[in-house]
Amino acid sequence: MRKFLVNVNGTSYEVEVEEISGSAAKSQPAIPAPAAPAAAPAPAPVSGAAETISAPMPGTIVAVNVKVGDSFHRGQVLLVLEAMKMENEILAPRDGVVLNINTQKGANVNSGDVLIAFK
Repeated sequence: MRKFLVNVNGTSYEVEVEEISGSAAKSQPAIPAPAAPAAAPAPAPVSGAAETISAPMPGTIVAVNVKVGDSFHRGQVLLVLEAMKMENEILAPRDGVVLNINTQKGANVNSGDVLIAFK
């Protein structure tokens, strides 16, 4: 075991790390990734030609201004995302047609979550 001092947001933590050799590393079982929360909706499948609009920050969807099949123009407000008590308009990057909407009004989203797929 080796000890290290790790600073996180100004707080110091002492951690111990076990060193393993190359052969021992292969025999160690992999730690599974944590499962996604059961309440999180799975995004709908998107065709390879589709583009997506993702959440730029974590927050709550307060308005969805389009429906599947709707046409939109560059700069049009597609969604409104509330983050830190501020409403952020999610704008269309170009003209397109909505293929999927992977969120709804009142949904909590994380940064990077796909909100809309379009072509």
